[in-house]
Amino acid sequence: MPVPMTAARRSLPTRLSLLTCCTALVALAPIGALAQQASGDVTVLAPIVVNGVQDDSSTVVAESLSFGGKIGTDILDTAGSISVITQKELQDRGVQSTEQALQYTAGVVTDFYGSDNRWDYFKIRGFNATTYRDGLRVGGSGQSANNLREDVFAYERMEVLKGADTTLFGVSDPGGMVNYVTKTPKTERFGEAYATVGSFSHKEAGVDFGDNLTPDSTLSYRITAKVQDADGEEDYSRDDGKLLMGGLSWRPSDATTVSVVADYLKSDGSTSAGLPFNTDLDRETFLGEPDFNYVGNERKSLSLIVDHDFGGGLTFSGNARYDDTDSDFGMIFLGGTPQEGTIIDRSFFANDTSGHSFNADARLRYETTFGSVRSTTSVGAQYIDFAYDTRGWYVGAPSIDWEDPVYTGGLDLSETAPYEDVSRSEETKALYVQQQFDIADRFIVSLGLRHDWTDIEQNDHLADNTAENDLSETTARVGLTYKITPELSAYATYAESAVPASTLTLDPETGKQYEIGVKYQPEAMRALFSAAIFDLTKENITRTDVSTGLQYLTGEIRSRGLELEARAEVLDGLELIAAYTYVDTEVKDELSGLQGNEVEKVPNHLASLWTNYTLDGNGQRNDMTFGLGARYTGTYFNTADNAGGKSEAAVIYDAAFSYDVAPDTALSLNVTNLFDEHHDTGGSAVYYNPGREISATIRRTW
Repeated sequence: MPVPMTAARRSLPTRLSLLTCCTALVALAPIGALAQQASGDVTVLAPIVVNGVQDDSSTVVAESLSFGGKIGTDILDTAGSISVITQKELQDRGVQSTEQALQYTAGVVTDFYGSDNRWDYFKIRGFNATTYRDGLRVGGSGQSANNLREDVFAYERMEVLKGADTTLFGVSDPGGMVNYVTKTPKTERFGEAYATVGSFSHKEAGVDFGDNLTPDSTLSYRITAKVQDADGEEDYSRDDGKLLMGGLSWRPSDATTVSVVADYLKSDGSTSAGLPFNTDLDRETFLGEPDFNYVGNERKSLSLIVDHDFGGGLTFSGNARYDDTDSDFGMIFLGGTPQEGTIIDRSFFANDTSGHSFNADARLRYETTFGSVRSTTSVGAQYIDFAYDTRGWYVGAPSIDWEDPVYTGGLDLSETAPYEDVSRSEETKALYVQQQFDIADRFIVSLGLRHDWTDIEQNDHLADNTAENDLSETTARVGLTYKITPELSAYATYAESAVPASTLTLDPETGKQYEIGVKYQPEAMRALFSAAIFDLTKENITRTDVSTGLQYLTGEIRSRGLELEARAEVLDGLELIAAYTYVDTEVKDELSGLQGNEVEKVPNHLASLWTNYTLDGNGQRNDMTFGLGARYTGTYFNTADNAGGKSEAAVIYDAAFSYDVAPDTALSLNVTNLFDEHHDTGGSAVYYNPGREISATIRRTW
């Protein structure tokens, strides 16, 4: 993991005030007036549902959830803060990565390690986020910073559930979760093919198509593939990748669907050594070693998804996935910047990890009605088997002159002793129950209870010892939603979370959250406005003693805040996504000098605004779409002791343009960081935020 950096160099108070105020005003605007204005211009259509999930390829406003069997189907009726990044939003903004996808989502901070791109880095409500795929945890801990970077082209949408809640999907950090929804076959012929060229010799092509194999739609298929060949922003860097995914869906009756998806993901990239503090070097300056600069990932997965309706209100759903993953990286870490001269010390840093996981979840759901009360009961069981082997190297490297860099070559890992050689296995079994009561179409009460049993074994091959630990944790969730009107709901929730500590001798880290909020979904236009206030506490925090390298438990971290979000088709052809987040974190650590500090890498203020406007053709020209966005990130501390300096606020603009050159064919232009905003994100060296990148895409759909 990267270590904290120094502060950025540029303050933007004027633009900060403007963007923050505008975003807050949009999110809290007189919604009724907007709806009245829109009602005369927009015909609001019911959402299209494919395989139980809303088809959001034509809207940025999601109304339902893929994991509705656990906490409710409709977002308006769900007691919790949820954001959905639809397929249309991903395409409109030209999203290339998970971090880009999350940049306009309330409660989420991304890109706090800049050009260090070994993993996807993002936090929700001040804590690391846990990642899932179709409701099944990815990897071991599931934290984004411990898993390979996902390719968003493989997914229909991304669902962001904020706050502590282990009862839904299993052990997780309290900040929240990101759920990737896999592309599966449809019951109709469809497809798209695209080609992209762009900055840094970026070349990319992809296809996604499917059809029925039988006239009655009993058997359908889907093929998704992508290949990318690109350089990175720095010298001697690359960003290549491949994705191949195929799926079959079998529907022997209207009551049963069985889908099997196999996919292969491979990436071949590089990362950054960073730059020395107190210098003003160009972004492309490379102070690592060209022969020792790689980030490789390879994953093979097989997924099974089953749904069956027994009739009489009883349904079964289940899914399972097997992953086999290999990942490695080799890079240079810079030492401290010398007070005199231009020679800086360096170290080789490398890791090689291979692992596999099997994750299965099965649940029964029963719906019935008692008078004015509709009852939904879900009971389920989950099994996870996860294991990995990892080795790490950290050794000295020749120094380099940053004004006249001379490269000296890489490191032969086969002839170098690792500092770490560990094997770890985790086996988790869980039982859970979810109960929901809908009372008189006005009150919705949701209750959840889950118990996890986890057996962990870790072998340290260098020390020749084995450690074991057995964890047993019960977590609960309570939610109440009040339907003030069919369009407006208010809710309150209490939820708990738990995740094993990285050191087996320590107790698990636990979280508790209280949240209240409101949601508004006007009938006059397709939109969803939401506001939430939360109070989140994480206990039994694991920290490392810098003098001994040993980990220990401390007190707790508290995170409080406010989230505002608006996703709307405001007028005919005009779409809007706006978000504002305020987070106040505090370390409640009585056993160290950190008590009272803020959590590192967590800004107090985040704001964003994206607008998309389509200008209809007039006979002489075809449809044109214009997109413009702005993202504000406030200041944050770079280190846990709050002594390593503070970053400076930054506003980054994005833009997009699309023109329908022919029926079902569009040419689009996307620009991220339009004005090439340049600042240090903070860390062990200077890591700049990604610079301006321009891409052009031709896309054909059918």
